[in-house]
Order: sequence, then C-alpha cells, then structure tokens
Amino acid sequence: MSAFLFSNTPVDLATLRAALADPAAGGYAAFEGWVRNHNDGLAVTRLEYEAFEALAVKEGERIVEEARRRFPILMAACVHRVGLLEIGELAVWVGVSAHHRDEAFAACRYIIDEVKHRLPIWKKEHYVNGDSGWVNCERCADHAHAPDYSRQIALKDVGAAGQARLRESRVLVIGAGGLGVPVLSYLAGAGVGTIGIVDGDVLDASNLHRQPLYAIADVGRPKAELAAARLHALNPEINVRVNAERLAADNVSRLLEGYDVAIDCSDNFATKFLLNDACVLARKPVIFASVYQYEGQLQVYRPDTDSACLRCLWPEATRDGIVGNCAEAGVLGPVPGVLGSLQAIETLKLLLDLPGQLAGELLILDLATYETRRIRAPRAEACRNGTCARITAIQSVEEQTDDLEVSFGSLDRARSAGYEIVDIREPREVAVAPMTGVPYLHIPMGALLAEPRTLDPEQRYLLVCARGARSLALAQELRHQGLPRVFSLRGGIAGL
Repeated sequence: MSAFLFSNTPVDLATLRAALADPAAGGYAAFEGWVRNHNDGLAVTRLEYEAFEALAVKEGERIVEEARRRFPILMAACVHRVGLLEIGELAVWVGVSAHHRDEAFAACRYIIDEVKHRLPIWKKEHYVNGDSGWVNCERCADHAHAPDYSRQIALKDVGAAGQARLRESRVLVIGAGGLGVPVLSYLAGAGVGTIGIVDGDVLDASNLHRQPLYAIADVGRPKAELAAARLHALNPEINVRVNAERLAADNVSRLLEGYDVAIDCSDNFATKFLLNDACVLARKPVIFASVYQYEGQLQVYRPDTDSACLRCLWPEATRDGIVGNCAEAGVLGPVPGVLGSLQAIETLKLLLDLPGQLAGELLILDLATYETRRIRAPRAEACRNGTCARITAIQSVEEQTDDLEVSFGSLDRARSAGYEIVDIREPREVAVAPMTGVPYLHIPMGALLAEPRTLDPEQRYLLVCARGARSLALAQELRHQGLPRVFSLRGGIAGL
C-alpha cells in the first residue's frame, strides 16, 4: 500500500493492519483519530475535511519516509479521511511495525505530530445549533493563507518543536532600512512570534534600491509603520510591535524589555554602541552588522559565551562620520541585503540553538571579490561574567561638541580669526564644487586619519566638508590624537 493516502470512504482497519505485517516485526503500534461530538464547549454533529491533496500526499509520503530514517522500523503508513464524517467515524489512522514496540510507538507519534502540523488539511465542524465553522485542527481556515512552514519543519534540527519555539520567540529589530528589511522579512516568514521594530525615520526615494519591502507610493511615511504592514501581509499569524522612534539613552532599556534577542540594523555608530551597552547590562544577545560600500561585517554578542561586545574590540566608541554611511560612501543595493540575511540566519540559529553559531569572532565579507575572513574576537580582559567593566550605565556616546564647532559667515572671517583652513572633502567633490577666494589646504579625510601629524599641534585649524558632519567627526578624532586646536566649520560649505 502507499505510505500516505486519502480516502473519501470508511477505511478497513484489518486490511491496513495486514499490509504492515512482517515476520521480523515484534511490535506494532497504531494511532486512530475519531470524530467526537464536542469541541470547545460546542455540541458537534459531524465533521467535514478538505485537503490540498496533490501537495499533502507528497508531504505525507515525505513524513513517513522521515520516520523510517529516524527510527529502526520495518513498515509505516498513514490514511486520512476527506469529505463528510459522522460522529464516531475514523478520521485518521497511522500504523507502524518494527522489531520492538518502543520504536513502533515513537515512529507512530512522530508521524501523527508531523501530519498535524505540516499538511494542508482543513477541518469544518457542524454544530447542533445549525452553525458551522473551520477550526484550528490540521489547518484552521482562519489561517488558510498563513505561511506553510513545512519546508522549514522538514529540517531535522527544526521540526515541529523548533517551529513552536520560534512562535514563542520575541526579537527586537533596530532599524528598518537596508539591513532591517531582509531581517524583518525572513524572521516574519520563519514564524518568529513577536517582532519589535524601532525606527524613527520616514521613507526616502533614495532608500528604495536597497529596501524593496517598500514602494514609491510610500515615500514620506514612517518606515516602522510601513514595515509592520508588510510583515502582517506576509504572515498574519505573528505579532508586530511598532516603535516609530529613534533609539536613545532614555528609551533603550524600555524598548529592550521582554525581548529574547536584539538585532542591530542601524546605520550609525552612536546607536550601535548604545545598543551594545544596554544589551551587555541587560545580559541579552545582540547581533550586529555594518556595511561599507561592497564590504560588510557580522558580529554576535552572547553573554553566555566568550564572544566579545563592541567595546571589547573598540574601547572608545567609533565616531559617526569617520566612516561614511550609505548616503556618503554609496552602496550597491544587494550588499546590505546579504548582510541582513546573515543576521537573520544567525538569529534563527540562536533561537533554535542550531550548530555553527558565530561566537568569539568577527566575520568580514567582501562582496566585490567574495573574500571572506573570520577574525578571532574573544571577550576582553575588562569584560567579566557577561558585564563589560567599561560599561557602568546607559548613556549616549555622542559627545558634547560645543567646543569643536565654530560658525563663520565666510571663510575670509575664519582666516582673519587665525584659522588655517583645511578642505577634507574627496577630490571628486572638490572638482565639482571647489572653494575659491581664500587660500586653503586640501587634505582628504582618509589621508588625515592616516597621517594626523601632517598638522602642526600649535596651529589652529578649521576643517571644512560639505555639511559639517565629517569635519566634526574628524575634529573629535584628531583631538583624541593630540591636536587640541582643531575645529569644525558648523554646517560645512552648505552653511556659508
């Protein structure tokens, strides 16, 4: 007989049992599911089963074959009724023969559990009061359009138990942009039960090439709300919590509360280090990723392992502006997509406790050459028992900049005030919009970072860029490297 089949007429148990007979079998186990006369306090008169038979038969045969591989059994089969069934009729039967009874019992239990969770079968109850309704049995009709997790459950490391674990999991995603879009999409598709979104930005047309969750008609609307609507459309079974606000020192602890893991999908170092510090103090895992042009890196902090937090690798928080974000440095759309997908994979590994998790190392990926490097990143000596000694309180890493930024109506006034002007823009920027009318030095930002001693510690310098962000970050860095008389032009050239 076939390993799995449907029947629209009553089944002959004696024939089914005889088909599994084997002289080597010392044990036989069977499961029989009958139509009962009640459910959830309602009196039932009969049941009606429907199935997507072409798909269900293939998946049912796959389940039986899985049982044969997992357990040392001889033969197994399953029959499921479709159509109208009366009270007391047999609705589903599973039979297994094996050398020993334990294997037969275990395989029988496995088959019926997998059939219940994986097959597209719907049950409709007819009640004494004349009403009827689809119920959450094999597949509830209310969820008929929800994702079918069968391909995921088919993985031996996931199974029905792993899918149930995902359904109970709670993940907070900070950022719904280039990294966040694949993270959110794949976690929702995988069936993670609760997903929190933190993002205070609105969608810009320049986002769309790397954030395909959105559409041109969405421009100007809050990303967190847009993402939540898309995730609900993808998987109506999950709970999506919207936080249309920026992560800050005064809300990070509140936002993290109740979640199992956080995922950093932000595009600035201030947010990354703030999240790092909060997760270390709260002893929560956090999965980081960052992108620069064609390169990306991935890091996982877990308080129960020897994995490093951000401050183990960078004791002083990296300043925004030192490395360009997507707007300044440019990015090819699929690059953050790849890194975000890796974050989603690491999150699922963590939630399901799968092997091969990234821990105690930094993964660096160059998508221009496909070169991949794994660098050891163990917890630093200053980090003990899951709490980094460098982190004592949640506070913003953004430093006061009042003494770093200065304003002038013109560069002539800056020269008159004794400042040596340094244009730190890239050569292509200077070629498009050169500064005129005043003498100045042109030293690109990267060159100054590589050779800060190009500048005289006794001289007063005014760093100039397009809008003031890079010059401010560079002024902060150069101050830390022993150049106390370096300042940034507030607002950059655009502010003159």
